[in-house]
Amino acid sequence: MFQGETAITIDDKGRLAVPTAYRDTVVRECGGRLVITYNPFESGSLYLYPFAAWERLRDQVNALSKVKQVNRNLQLKLVGAACVVDLDGNGRISIPASHRAAVAIEKKAVLLGMGDKFELWSEQAHHAQIQQTISDDDLSDELLVLPL
Repeated sequence: MFQGETAITIDDKGRLAVPTAYRDTVVRECGGRLVITYNPFESGSLYLYPFAAWERLRDQVNALSKVKQVNRNLQLKLVGAACVVDLDGNGRISIPASHRAAVAIEKKAVLLGMGDKFELWSEQAHHAQIQQTISDDDLSDELLVLPL
């Protein structure tokens, strides 16, 4: 559903304009509603889920046993930090200040369409991430069969 990289500017009120290429899809498929939460696997970025997809994921994450620390951490970072946002009349969403501060997103950011969700990266964290290369030691059997 979502694909591509877009440089984004966050305004002084913490809003970002959803790129026009995605707006119709966000309105049609998501009812204009997204859920923002932390990326539990990498610092410097947030996840933005379509609302319906988020509800399914939230229920799966909450169903995990709370006995294991890793499950509680996942629940804390995904569900505990989740914030529902709606597109305004100008196609913008507000990113909570706490979320922006936690991942060091200031004025400039990068929005990545990752298929089922968006990732919003601080510009600095995104640059650091794309500078990393995948080495032979990182290649799993799953990666080896891809026709890259």
